[in-house]
Amino acid sequence: MSALDRASALQRLAAEEFDVLVVGAGMTGGGIALDAAARGLSVALIDKEDFASGTSSKSSKLVHGGLRYLQQREFRLVYENLYERQRLLENAPHLVTALPFLIPLFGKDGIVSKTVARSYATVLWMYDATGGIRIGHRHKRINAEESHSHLPTLRTDRLVAGFLYYDARGDDARIALTLARSAADRGGVVANYVKASSFLTTNGKVTGATVQPCGPNDHDAAPIDVRAKVVVNAAGVWADEVRGLEANQDRPSIKPAKGVHISVPYDRLPCDIASVIPVIKDKRSIFVVPWPEANFVYLGTTDTSYEGDLDTPRCTPEDVDYLLSAVNAVTTSNLTTADVTGVWAGLRPLLQPEGDRHVSERTADLSRRHKVATTTSGVVTVTGGKWTTYRKMAEDAVDVVVGHLGRKLNCPTKKLPLHGAPSSKQGLAAIAGVDRATATHLAQRYGLDASEVFEDADHKMRKPLIESLPYLRAEAIYAVTHEMAQNLDDVLLRRMRAGIQDAYGTIDAAPKTAKLIGPLLGWDADRQAAEVANFVALLHEELTAAGLPTTKEA
Repeated sequence: MSALDRASALQRLAAEEFDVLVVGAGMTGGGIALDAAARGLSVALIDKEDFASGTSSKSSKLVHGGLRYLQQREFRLVYENLYERQRLLENAPHLVTALPFLIPLFGKDGIVSKTVARSYATVLWMYDATGGIRIGHRHKRINAEESHSHLPTLRTDRLVAGFLYYDARGDDARIALTLARSAADRGGVVANYVKASSFLTTNGKVTGATVQPCGPNDHDAAPIDVRAKVVVNAAGVWADEVRGLEANQDRPSIKPAKGVHISVPYDRLPCDIASVIPVIKDKRSIFVVPWPEANFVYLGTTDTSYEGDLDTPRCTPEDVDYLLSAVNAVTTSNLTTADVTGVWAGLRPLLQPEGDRHVSERTADLSRRHKVATTTSGVVTVTGGKWTTYRKMAEDAVDVVVGHLGRKLNCPTKKLPLHGAPSSKQGLAAIAGVDRATATHLAQRYGLDASEVFEDADHKMRKPLIESLPYLRAEAIYAVTHEMAQNLDDVLLRRMRAGIQDAYGTIDAAPKTAKLIGPLLGWDADRQAAEVANFVALLHEELTAAGLPTTKEA
C-alpha cells in the first residue's frame, strides 16, 4: 500500500486549493480528514507536531463505553460509545480487539455487601442493554477462585467474588496514524510538523491558513499559504490556541484534565485479562491492563484538573503513589517505584462548563460529550468527546462542513474499513520466514501492510530493536519510509510504544535506532548524536518529574 510522503504533501499544500483544511492530526482530526475524503471532498490534514503526539497517544488504550457514565446517568453517551466501539471492532479488526474485564468484589467473612453487589449487577445489566452485548458476550458473576485466577496476586482474605464483562482495546497512536493514512489513500494531503500560524481571510471569512513547516529538517522552510473553503479546528486541548488566531475568540472553551498511567513488569502483577480496581479513598477506580505482547502491565488512569503547560503534562510522584497504592491495597504484589518501567501523562480536552460554574479537582464529573460549533468567520471547531467516539465526532463535524459548502454528501464511514484492515474473506497474508509470534505481532500493528515491513529486510533487520520488547529493527525503518516518522520520538514513542513500556531499555536502544534511521533522514554522525541526546533528555525529564531514577539498577 502507498506510503506517506511528506515532501510531496508540502508541495501539494502550496499548490492546491482544498475544500477542507483540518488543523490537528490526532484521533478526531484524522477521523474528520478521512470522513471528508470519503465523501469526495478535497482535504488537507496538518499538525504542529507528529500524528497523535498529544492526547491521542496518551489514553488508556481502551475502546469502551464507560461504566461510570451510567452512574452519572449519561445513558445516551454510553450508547453512543458502545455503538462506536462496535464500528471500530468491525472497521479495524487488525488494530482493535475485544478484552475481558474483571471487577473483583471484596467483603468480610466471605460475604460481599448486597448493596455493592446489586449496584454492580444493575450497572452491568444496563451496560449490556445499552449496547455492550454487541461484542458477543454478556457480563457474568464468577466466584472468588476464578477471579483470583485472572489476577493471581489479589488478596484472598477479602476476595468474595467478581464480575466479568467485555470492552475492547487498541493502540491509540497507531489508530490515529491509520486514520491519517486512510485519508491519504483517498487523495487527502496529510503532513506532520506543520503549524498553522495565522488564518487567511477574505471579506471577514477564513479562507485558509498560513502554515509553517517545523519538522526537524525544516530549518530553512518558507511559510505556505494553504487555501481552503472551510477550516476545521480539531486541535484538542490546543483548540483555544487555534481559536486565538481569529479575532474576538478569547473565551476559553477547553478545560484540560490530566490522566496518568504507569507500566510495570508482567511478573510483578501477572494478569491474563484487564481488571477494574477500586480506589477506596476517593470512590474512583483504575484499570490494570496487560500488554501481553510486551510482557508488561499498565495501571491508570488519574483524572485531575490541569492548569500547566499544555505541551508538557507530566506524571508526578503523587500520581505514581496514587496508582501504586490503589493496586497494593487489593493485591499482594507490593509494588514500589523500583518496579515502574514507564510513565505517560495526557490531557483530556473536556468542555469548559457553561457560565461561571466552578470546576473542582474532580474532573471525572465533567461530561465527555463533544460539541461542534462555527465561528462568525466560518471556522468549524469540534471540542470535547473521547477517542472511542472519534468517528461520530468526525461525522458531526463534516456534516457541518458540507452544509457550509452547500453540498449534500452522506457520511460513509460507519462501514468503511481503515487502512490495512483485512476483509472477513481475505484474511492476513502469511509472512515468509517469520515465526508465529512475530507474524501475530506485525499483523496486529500493520494488518495487510505486515508483509511490507519485511519486503527488503535482511536477517539483521528481523531482530528485536529492544531486547525486552517485540519491536523489530525493520519496523524502525518502515516508520520512516512509510509512516512519515521524522525523529526518534516519532519512532520510539508513537510508531512503537517502547518508551512508555520500558523507558530504560528504550534509552539504551536510542543510539542503535538513530544509526538505523539516520541515513534515511539525512543525519550525519553529529546529528545522530544530537538526536539521541534530545530524546534521552526527554525521557530523563519524564522519569525525573515522576520521582523515578533515570537509570535502572541491575
